[in-house]
Amino acid sequence: MEDLVDRIYEAAFVPDMWPAVLDDLSTMSGSLGGALLVASEAHPPRFAASASIISALNDFSSGDAWRNNDRPMRWTRGLDGFLRDIDIMNLDDLEADPMRSELIRYGLGWQAGTVMPMSNGETVVYSVERRLQDGPHDAASVTSLNIFRPHLARAGLVAARLGLERALATVSALQSVGLPAAVMSAGGQVVATNGLFEALPSIFMPLAYNRLAIADPKADILFQESVRSTSAATAPIVRSIPVRQRIDRDAVVLHVMPVRRSARDIFAGANILVIAATISTANKKTSPQILSALFDLSPSEARLAGSLASGLTLKAAAVELGITVKTARTYLERVFRKTGTSRQGELVALLSGTAPLAPFVPAPKP
Repeated sequence: MEDLVDRIYEAAFVPDMWPAVLDDLSTMSGSLGGALLVASEAHPPRFAASASIISALNDFSSGDAWRNNDRPMRWTRGLDGFLRDIDIMNLDDLEADPMRSELIRYGLGWQAGTVMPMSNGETVVYSVERRLQDGPHDAASVTSLNIFRPHLARAGLVAARLGLERALATVSALQSVGLPAAVMSAGGQVVATNGLFEALPSIFMPLAYNRLAIADPKADILFQESVRSTSAATAPIVRSIPVRQRIDRDAVVLHVMPVRRSARDIFAGANILVIAATISTANKKTSPQILSALFDLSPSEARLAGSLASGLTLKAAAVELGITVKTARTYLERVFRKTGTSRQGELVALLSGTAPLAPFVPAPKP
């Protein structure tokens, strides 16, 4: 599992690695092949795919089939991560679905997928495809895929920003990402940043030896733990850290990503990439669905967070989800830990993209 996670992050910067990663995801889910697509309404999707289904993807993106594909829209309706085609359509809908006809042309017939809407209007789509005669994906296959979904979400963010092209060098890679970004050594020292990162207001406090701390104490605890764990190649509890909104800026999510394998050559041997993504209250695409992936929430935790964000009490959310209040409290404690919040109102505000304004306190000078 750790090897596959490392290769997922490597592929974000070295897209030639995606077919092997998608093959492994396909194997674990009993699929023939897998695909990563970066889609928009105006242009054919860019993609990477397993060799076994590459001809199907070439035809899909070069013709008009991509315009008639509403499966990504259907997948956005759930908080469950990967969903099967039989989860989003009944048998009658499947028979009438133009995408199913396209899949059958290539001996395929069953699909599971997940989407991650990006703040720039694009959508990252991951899917795995089964042969028609093999039948739909089972629940265990979907569960195995969802283990990797948070890593796929972060890698997809970078891959989409780079246009599924190889990053060439540290400076150009950080500029191409188009978001505030920095790379750090295993010891936590900043190796390089882009201009957008340097312009971030009131997020970071500089420390001795060119290290960083987050001005928000709660967020800094999560950040330092994530940096230490990533450097040690262990799995941190949290890789995406929310920093609350202040008067002078929107809320921000900091993604702490390992730089692994051949991707280290691009970043001059650095071990850690930090990317800052703004959660704007004016951004209509910001939703609990997007944030659930960013905060590494399990499907059960994400469903609870979504119910709470919609205004339900914890008891009402438990009833809606068919779980006990005790189980709901257990999930809520995990969500608190992963999002750096401690109260239900604070969590709901964060998931709604409307975290309460805090007084702006300038960071102390070094």
